Amino acid sequence: MAGANTARTAPAPEDEPTPAATDGGSGGLPGLAQPAGLPRPAGLAQPAGLPEPADVLAEAGDPTAGEVRLPNRPESAHTARRLVRSVLLTRWGLSTALAEDAVLLVSELVGNAVRHTGAQALGLRLRRQRGRIRVEVRDPSRGLPCLLPVHEFDVSGRGLFLVDHLSDRWGVDLLPHGKTTWFELRAEEC
Repeated sequence: MAGANTARTAPAPEDEPTPAATDGGSGGLPGLAQPAGLPRPAGLAQPAGLPEPADVLAEAGDPTAGEVRLPNRPESAHTARRLVRSVLLTRWGLSTALAEDAVLLVSELVGNAVRHTGAQALGLRLRRQRGRIRVEVRDPSRGLPCLLPVHEFDVSGRGLFLVDHLSDRWGVDLLPHGKTTWFELRAEEC
């Protein structure tokens, strides 16, 4: 990733309380409010009346302008999801369905990097190209991710399976000091 030296260090994520749904339903079911304290599924748009955390770009950095550095902690998946959601919905005006898929997949890539690389920090970058978006996660390990068969009762190991099935393309670019794992999604709005 030549030229991506505009990295910024993300601040430590804060525990954010999850408000109860205010749209009159949970999962689109009228009259069923989401119980307080239960998290909303990752990737879903904010309920009506609640602000989208657009300031995440100011807090963590802009992954469209350069690589955003994230600490090697499980909480970094949350920051990556917020960044992707904010860019795709707010800045680029893409569909909620596309943003939901991208949020799920970036969470898997960041989770894999945190779990398997032993890195001190990871890098996140988003690119918008004609008809598609590309999400990249860089880490200093040259170990390649492995797409394993998934069985019905497996409780882990589904991350790359999801990336393989939901993305239009994905791959790994080896770098002199690490690798970039990426996926692309078609974006008709581009």
